[in-house]
Amino acid sequence: MFSQLREDIASIIQRDPAARNAWDVVTCYPGFQAILMHRWANWCWKRGLKWLARFISHVARVLTGIEIHPGATIGRRVFIDHGFGVVIGETAEVGDDCTIYQGVTLGGTSLTRGAKRHPTLESGVIVGAGAKVLGGFTVGQGAKIGSNSVVLKPVPAGCTAVGNPAHIIRKETASADSGSAQLFAAYGVTQSIDDPVAKVLHKLIDHAVSQQEQIEKLTALIEQAGIRCEEMPACEKLNIDQINSLVD
Repeated sequence: MFSQLREDIASIIQRDPAARNAWDVVTCYPGFQAILMHRWANWCWKRGLKWLARFISHVARVLTGIEIHPGATIGRRVFIDHGFGVVIGETAEVGDDCTIYQGVTLGGTSLTRGAKRHPTLESGVIVGAGAKVLGGFTVGQGAKIGSNSVVLKPVPAGCTAVGNPAHIIRKETASADSGSAQLFAAYGVTQSIDDPVAKVLHKLIDHAVSQQEQIEKLTALIEQAGIRCEEMPACEKLNIDQINSLVD
Protein backbone atom coordinates (compact mmCIF):
# COMPACT_ATOMS: atom_id res chain seq x y z
CA MET A 1 0.00 0.00 0.00
CA PHE A 2 2.72 2.47 0.96
CA SER A 3 4.72 1.68 -2.19
CA GLN A 4 1.60 2.46 -4.24
CA LEU A 5 1.17 5.77 -2.41
CA ARG A 6 4.78 6.67 -3.14
CA GLU A 7 4.20 5.85 -6.82
CA ASP A 8 1.11 8.07 -6.91
CA ILE A 9 2.92 11.00 -5.29
CA ALA A 10 5.95 10.65 -7.58
CA SER A 11 3.78 10.51 -10.71
CA ILE A 12 1.89 13.66 -9.69
CA ILE A 13 5.12 15.56 -9.06
CA GLN A 14 6.41 14.41 -12.44
CA ARG A 15 3.28 15.46 -14.38
CA ASP A 16 2.36 18.68 -12.55
CA PRO A 17 5.00 21.45 -12.42
CA ALA A 18 2.98 23.17 -9.69
CA ALA A 19 3.56 20.25 -7.28
CA ARG A 20 6.51 21.23 -5.09
CA ASN A 21 6.85 18.22 -2.81
CA ALA A 22 5.11 15.18 -1.37
CA TRP A 23 3.53 17.13 1.50
CA ASP A 24 1.86 19.45 -1.01
CA VAL A 25 0.42 16.47 -2.86
CA VAL A 26 -0.87 14.66 0.24
CA THR A 27 -2.51 17.71 1.82
CA CYS A 28 -3.57 19.89 -1.12
CA TYR A 29 -4.36 17.63 -4.10
CA PRO A 30 -8.00 16.47 -4.14
CA GLY A 31 -7.28 14.02 -6.97
CA PHE A 32 -4.79 12.14 -4.79
CA GLN A 33 -7.17 12.21 -1.82
CA ALA A 34 -10.13 11.00 -3.91
CA ILE A 35 -8.18 8.02 -5.27
CA LEU A 36 -6.92 7.14 -1.78
CA MET A 37 -10.48 7.14 -0.41
CA HIS A 38 -11.69 5.21 -3.46
CA ARG A 39 -9.30 2.41 -2.56
CA TRP A 40 -10.92 2.19 0.87
CA ALA A 41 -14.39 2.20 -0.70
CA ASN A 42 -13.44 -0.37 -3.35
CA TRP A 43 -12.03 -2.67 -0.64
CA CYS A 44 -15.38 -2.54 1.16
CA TRP A 45 -17.35 -2.97 -2.09
CA LYS A 46 -15.52 -6.16 -3.04
CA ARG A 47 -16.21 -7.63 0.41
CA GLY A 48 -19.94 -6.99 0.28
CA LEU A 49 -19.97 -3.89 2.49
CA LYS A 50 -21.97 -1.99 -0.15
CA TRP A 51 -23.48 0.72 2.05
CA LEU A 52 -20.17 1.53 3.76
CA ALA A 53 -18.46 1.67 0.37
CA ARG A 54 -21.08 4.10 -0.96
CA PHE A 55 -20.83 6.22 2.18
CA ILE A 56 -17.04 6.50 1.88
CA SER A 57 -17.52 7.46 -1.79
CA HIS A 58 -20.08 10.08 -0.77
CA VAL A 59 -17.74 11.57 1.84
CA ALA A 60 -14.94 11.69 -0.75
CA ARG A 61 -17.24 13.56 -3.17
CA VAL A 62 -18.15 16.11 -0.49
CA LEU A 63 -14.51 16.68 0.45
CA THR A 64 -12.93 16.66 -3.02
CA GLY A 65 -15.67 17.36 -5.57
CA ILE A 66 -14.74 14.09 -7.31
CA GLU A 67 -17.26 11.25 -7.54
CA ILE A 68 -15.85 7.75 -8.10
CA HIS A 69 -18.24 4.84 -7.73
CA PRO A 70 -16.75 2.26 -5.34
CA GLY A 71 -17.22 -0.42 -7.99
CA ALA A 72 -14.97 1.34 -10.52
CA THR A 73 -11.49 -0.04 -11.19
CA ILE A 74 -8.64 2.47 -10.88
CA GLY A 75 -5.10 1.50 -11.83
CA ARG A 76 -1.73 2.63 -10.49
CA ARG A 77 -0.30 6.14 -10.82
CA VAL A 78 -3.61 7.61 -12.01
CA PHE A 79 -3.57 11.41 -11.77
CA ILE A 80 -6.81 13.38 -11.44
CA ASP A 81 -5.64 16.98 -11.91
CA HIS A 82 -7.74 19.74 -10.27
CA GLY A 83 -10.54 17.19 -10.40
CA PHE A 84 -13.63 19.21 -9.50
CA GLY A 85 -16.69 17.75 -11.23
CA VAL A 86 -15.08 14.46 -12.27
CA VAL A 87 -17.55 11.55 -12.35
CA ILE A 88 -16.41 7.94 -12.83
CA GLY A 89 -19.14 5.31 -13.10
CA GLU A 90 -19.53 1.88 -11.55
CA THR A 91 -18.22 -0.29 -14.40
CA ALA A 92 -15.52 2.14 -15.56
CA GLU A 93 -11.95 0.90 -15.72
CA VAL A 94 -9.03 3.34 -15.64
CA GLY A 95 -5.65 1.87 -16.53
CA ASP A 96 -2.21 2.66 -15.14
CA ASP A 97 -0.66 6.11 -15.72
CA CYS A 98 -3.87 7.73 -16.97
CA THR A 99 -4.46 11.46 -16.50
CA ILE A 100 -7.95 12.92 -16.01
CA TYR A 101 -8.68 16.64 -15.78
CA GLN A 102 -11.55 18.56 -14.18
CA GLY A 103 -15.12 18.15 -15.39
CA VAL A 104 -14.56 14.74 -17.01
CA THR A 105 -17.37 12.17 -17.07
CA LEU A 106 -16.77 8.49 -17.65
CA GLY A 107 -20.47 7.70 -17.97
CA GLY A 108 -22.85 4.99 -19.10
CA THR A 109 -25.59 5.03 -21.71
CA SER A 110 -27.37 1.84 -20.63
CA LEU A 111 -29.73 1.09 -17.76
CA THR A 112 -29.02 -2.66 -17.76
CA ARG A 113 -27.88 -3.78 -14.33
CA GLY A 114 -24.72 -5.86 -14.27
CA ALA A 115 -23.74 -4.93 -17.82
CA LYS A 116 -20.57 -3.13 -18.84
CA ARG A 117 -22.03 0.39 -19.09
CA HIS A 118 -18.99 2.63 -18.64
CA PRO A 119 -15.78 3.05 -20.66
CA THR A 120 -12.42 1.37 -20.22
CA LEU A 121 -9.33 3.56 -20.43
CA GLU A 122 -6.20 1.59 -21.20
CA SER A 123 -2.83 2.68 -19.81
CA GLY A 124 -1.49 6.14 -20.52
CA VAL A 125 -4.76 7.72 -21.68
CA ILE A 126 -5.17 11.49 -21.20
CA VAL A 127 -8.70 12.92 -20.92
CA GLY A 128 -8.88 16.71 -21.26
CA ALA A 129 -11.02 19.05 -19.15
CA GLY A 130 -14.77 18.80 -19.63
CA ALA A 131 -14.61 15.73 -21.88
CA LYS A 132 -17.42 13.17 -21.77
CA VAL A 133 -16.65 9.53 -22.55
CA LEU A 134 -19.98 7.74 -22.68
CA GLY A 135 -20.52 4.03 -23.21
CA GLY A 136 -19.04 0.61 -22.54
CA PHE A 137 -16.23 0.77 -25.12
CA THR A 138 -12.44 0.98 -24.89
CA VAL A 139 -10.11 3.96 -25.29
CA GLY A 140 -6.83 2.48 -26.46
CA GLN A 141 -3.43 2.74 -24.84
CA GLY A 142 -1.82 6.18 -25.08
CA ALA A 143 -4.89 7.80 -26.66
CA LYS A 144 -5.82 11.43 -25.97
CA ILE A 145 -9.27 12.96 -25.55
CA GLY A 146 -9.36 16.70 -26.27
CA SER A 147 -11.02 19.10 -23.84
CA ASN A 148 -14.83 19.29 -24.09
CA SER A 149 -14.97 16.40 -26.54
CA VAL A 150 -17.91 13.98 -26.43
CA VAL A 151 -16.68 10.46 -27.21
CA LEU A 152 -19.34 7.91 -28.14
CA LYS A 153 -17.27 5.21 -29.85
CA PRO A 154 -13.94 3.40 -29.33
CA VAL A 155 -10.69 5.32 -29.76
CA PRO A 156 -7.77 3.31 -31.20
CA ALA A 157 -4.48 3.20 -29.33
CA GLY A 158 -2.28 6.26 -29.83
CA CYS A 159 -5.01 8.30 -31.54
CA THR A 160 -6.59 11.61 -30.52
CA ALA A 161 -10.34 12.29 -30.34
CA VAL A 162 -11.62 15.87 -30.62
CA GLY A 163 -14.96 17.57 -31.14
CA ASN A 164 -18.64 16.95 -30.41
CA PRO A 165 -19.29 14.24 -31.38
CA ALA A 166 -15.60 13.34 -31.31
CA HIS A 167 -13.68 12.70 -34.52
CA ILE A 168 -10.65 10.43 -34.51
CA ILE A 169 -7.28 11.82 -35.54
CA ARG A 170 -5.00 8.97 -36.50
CA LYS A 171 -1.69 8.51 -34.76
CA GLU A 172 1.20 10.38 -36.34
CA THR A 173 4.69 8.94 -36.37
CA ALA A 174 6.79 10.70 -33.74
CA SER A 175 9.95 12.38 -34.97
CA ALA A 176 13.31 11.05 -33.88
CA ASP A 177 14.08 14.12 -31.81
CA SER A 178 10.68 14.36 -30.12
CA GLY A 179 12.11 12.75 -26.97
CA SER A 180 10.10 12.27 -23.81
CA ALA A 181 8.00 15.39 -24.43
CA GLN A 182 5.59 13.21 -26.45
CA LEU A 183 4.98 10.90 -23.49
CA PHE A 184 2.67 13.39 -21.82
CA ALA A 185 0.41 16.10 -23.20
CA ALA A 186 -1.38 18.42 -20.79
CA TYR A 187 -5.17 18.48 -21.31
CA GLY A 188 -4.71 16.07 -24.23
CA VAL A 189 -3.33 18.87 -26.40
CA THR A 190 -0.42 18.12 -28.70
CA GLN A 191 1.43 20.24 -31.22
CA SER A 192 0.06 20.38 -34.77
CA ILE A 193 -3.29 18.94 -33.70
CA ASP A 194 -5.96 19.67 -36.34
CA ASP A 195 -9.67 19.04 -36.38
CA PRO A 196 -10.22 16.53 -39.22
CA VAL A 197 -13.50 18.23 -40.20
CA ALA A 198 -11.72 21.59 -40.50
CA LYS A 199 -9.00 20.00 -42.64
CA VAL A 200 -11.61 18.59 -45.04
CA LEU A 201 -13.40 21.95 -45.24
CA HIS A 202 -10.12 23.71 -46.09
CA LYS A 203 -9.55 21.22 -48.91
CA LEU A 204 -13.08 21.76 -50.24
CA ILE A 205 -12.58 25.53 -50.17
CA ASP A 206 -9.29 25.24 -52.07
CA HIS A 207 -10.98 22.97 -54.62
CA ALA A 208 -13.89 25.41 -55.11
CA VAL A 209 -11.51 28.33 -55.68
CA SER A 210 -9.47 26.27 -58.14
CA GLN A 211 -12.64 25.38 -60.07
CA GLN A 212 -13.66 29.03 -60.16
CA GLU A 213 -10.33 30.01 -61.71
CA GLN A 214 -10.58 27.21 -64.31
CA ILE A 215 -14.12 28.24 -65.28
CA GLU A 216 -12.99 31.85 -65.77
CA LYS A 217 -10.12 30.70 -68.04
CA LEU A 218 -12.41 28.42 -70.06
CA THR A 219 -14.98 31.21 -70.48
CA ALA A 220 -12.29 33.58 -71.74
CA LEU A 221 -11.04 31.00 -74.28
CA ILE A 222 -14.58 30.31 -75.52
CA GLU A 223 -15.19 34.03 -76.06
CA GLN A 224 -11.87 34.34 -77.94
CA ALA A 225 -13.04 31.53 -80.24
CA GLY A 226 -16.08 33.61 -81.14
CA ILE A 227 -18.59 31.40 -79.37
CA ARG A 228 -21.21 33.48 -77.66
CA CYS A 229 -22.26 32.26 -74.21
CA GLU A 230 -25.45 33.14 -72.42
CA GLU A 231 -24.71 35.85 -69.90
CA MET A 232 -25.09 34.79 -66.30
CA PRO A 233 -25.86 37.14 -63.37
CA ALA A 234 -22.66 38.52 -61.90
CA CYS A 235 -21.72 37.14 -58.49
CA GLU A 236 -19.05 37.97 -55.97
CA LYS A 237 -15.83 35.98 -56.33
CA LEU A 238 -14.81 33.61 -53.57
CA ASN A 239 -12.35 35.10 -51.11
CA ILE A 240 -10.30 32.11 -49.97
CA ASP A 241 -8.66 33.93 -47.05
CA GLN A 242 -11.99 35.18 -45.70
CA ILE A 243 -13.66 31.76 -45.91
CA ASN A 244 -10.70 29.92 -44.37
CA SER A 245 -10.70 32.36 -41.44
CA LEU A 246 -14.30 31.33 -40.68
CA VAL A 247 -13.34 27.64 -40.57
CA ASP A 248 -10.29 28.06 -38.29
